[in-house]
Amino acid sequence: MADKEYFASGHRGCAGCGMASAVRTILNAAGPNTIVANATGCLEVMTTGYPESAWEVPWIHAAFENAAAVASGVEAGLKARGRREGVNLFAFAGDGGTFDIGIQALSGMLERGHKICYVCYDNEAYMNTGIQRSASTPFGASTTTSPAGSVIPGKTQRKKPIAAIVAAHDIPYTATANIAYPLDLEKKVKKALSVDGPSFIQVMCPCVPGWGIPSEKSMEIARLAIETGVFILWDLEGADFKNIKITKLPPKPRKPVLDYLKVQSRFKHLVDKPDLIEKIQKEVDEKCKMYGID
Repeated sequence: MADKEYFASGHRGCAGCGMASAVRTILNAAGPNTIVANATGCLEVMTTGYPESAWEVPWIHAAFENAAAVASGVEAGLKARGRREGVNLFAFAGDGGTFDIGIQALSGMLERGHKICYVCYDNEAYMNTGIQRSASTPFGASTTTSPAGSVIPGKTQRKKPIAAIVAAHDIPYTATANIAYPLDLEKKVKKALSVDGPSFIQVMCPCVPGWGIPSEKSMEIARLAIETGVFILWDLEGADFKNIKITKLPPKPRKPVLDYLKVQSRFKHLVDKPDLIEKIQKEVDEKCKMYGID
C-alpha cells in the first residue's frame, strides 16, 4: 500500500465507478514523480470541478482527441529543460478518446517512440456525454445511439481489438488489465514505466449507469468478464503475438457468457434470445481459443 494517495477522495465519480478504482491503483503504483495528460471525458469532468482537483500530481487537460499528443509535448518540454529523467509520464483517455477520435494521436505517439504510458480506461461507451456507443461497445449492448428494439438488438458491430492494434506498432510493452485484479494492474503499470519507449494499458472499468449495474457490484461484474472469457488479461513485449503472456486464466470450465450478460441492463434484451446468446458465446469461445485458453 502506498504511503500517500495520489488520487484524492471526494471527487464527483459515481459510487462504484470502475475508472476511479483504476486511476487510484495506477497512481499509487507510479508514485509522486508523475505527470498526467488527461483527455476530456468522465475522468476529467469528475476530478476537476473548479476550484477543486482530485489530482495530487501535476495534471494537464487535453482535448478529447489529443491526450497522446499533449503528453508527447510535455515529454519534449521536459527533455528540452533536462528534466525528463525519473518522471513517470501518463496519457489517460477513455475508449471514445482512444478507440475512436484519439487513435490518430495515439498512433503517432507510438510511432515516434515517446516514453509515455498511455492508459485507456475502457468503460465501453461515451459515458460522459450520454452513453453513446463507441468502437469499444460490445455486440448487442444497448446504448442511446444503438438502442435495442424489435428489429435491431443493440449494437451490431464487434468491439474493436484496440490492444492488439496498438501492439502491432511494435512498441516495448502492451497490456490489458481489469479493476478486479489490482495487483495485476499494479505490476503492469510498473512494467510499463520501466521500458524504454511507449507503453499501453487497456483497463476494463465497469460504468454503473452505462452498464446498468448496482454500484456495489462493479468488482463482481469486472471479475465475471474474466471468468467468462469476455475480457482476457495479457501482456506482450514487442509485436510478436506468439509471445503473449496470459496473466490471469479463467476457471475451468469457464463460466457461461450469460452469467455476465444477465446482470447488466444494457444486455437485458438478449436474455430471452438464445440465438444471440449462442452467437456471443461462440465468439467468446473462438477468442479464447485464439489466446490458447480452454
